[in-house]
Amino acid sequence: MSKLWKFSKMHGAGNDFVVLDGVRATLDITPERIRALADRHRGVGADQVLVVEPASRADADFRYRIFNADGSEVEHCGNGARCFVRYVHEHGLSARNPLRAEICTGVILLEEGPDGEVTVNMGSTSFLPGSLPFDASGLATRQSGEDTQWQLPLSAPGLPQGWQQPWLSVVSVSNPHTVLRVEDVETAPVEQLGPVLESHPRFARRVNVGFLQVTGPHEARLRVYERGAGETLACGSGACAAVVTGIRQGDLISPVRVQTRGGVLTITWDGQQLRMTGPAVTVYHGEIDIDRLVAQQLPAGC
Repeated sequence: MSKLWKFSKMHGAGNDFVVLDGVRATLDITPERIRALADRHRGVGADQVLVVEPASRADADFRYRIFNADGSEVEHCGNGARCFVRYVHEHGLSARNPLRAEICTGVILLEEGPDGEVTVNMGSTSFLPGSLPFDASGLATRQSGEDTQWQLPLSAPGLPQGWQQPWLSVVSVSNPHTVLRVEDVETAPVEQLGPVLESHPRFARRVNVGFLQVTGPHEARLRVYERGAGETLACGSGACAAVVTGIRQGDLISPVRVQTRGGVLTITWDGQQLRMTGPAVTVYHGEIDIDRLVAQQLPAGC
């Protein structure tokens, strides 16, 4: 018997998602099914798959789960959180505004504005290496304002000249990020350096890699190589990580407009509360035979 899954295709500043309703339907989520949905050639195509479920705690309205395109479940996704709110409202799951969403690290607050933009209170932020976790033992350090940077020697072949020992900032925005300062994001070695750092053994749960260019006290440009997804057109939590890093280094002042390849995100941070505002767009709705889709995927390595 076929199993039809209803879904919505959505994006936040070009960071695209398949969104599933786990409130009104029982979904058997497996890595194989996530990979099949996210496949851009034989599936729907997405950076991440988002699942809305009933909350398991009294202080939340819904539970919100995030799966990368490679099938791995992760802690948080800022752009996805905005789409989560739009999905809940459009599908009549709740009219509450703001909404409280349960993620694996706690509860975040999300509010849809009259202009259609959504603001997300991004939850806990930590600059301690252990919060990612990141093994910083034995690495050289330097201070940049209030920010600590670590120099990480890399032995991967083919890295551009000057990037064999990059200086990294690390920050957890309920998920792990490292931020590198660059002169120009367009010429930054995202494709070469991103995968090397994402899977570096010093990052126990892998890491999202941000390349930050400061263009003014309230303006920045950003590219992010996301774990399990590669470079995306935008990364909401990555924009937050980059901005708080730039503020701590003394080069950015809240609020900050972050230009990503997919659009603009606005980040505010007062040293405690970290908020992100940006678009959430529904592209289309559909349904798919999930088991047939999985059966049509090519084996790994083909």
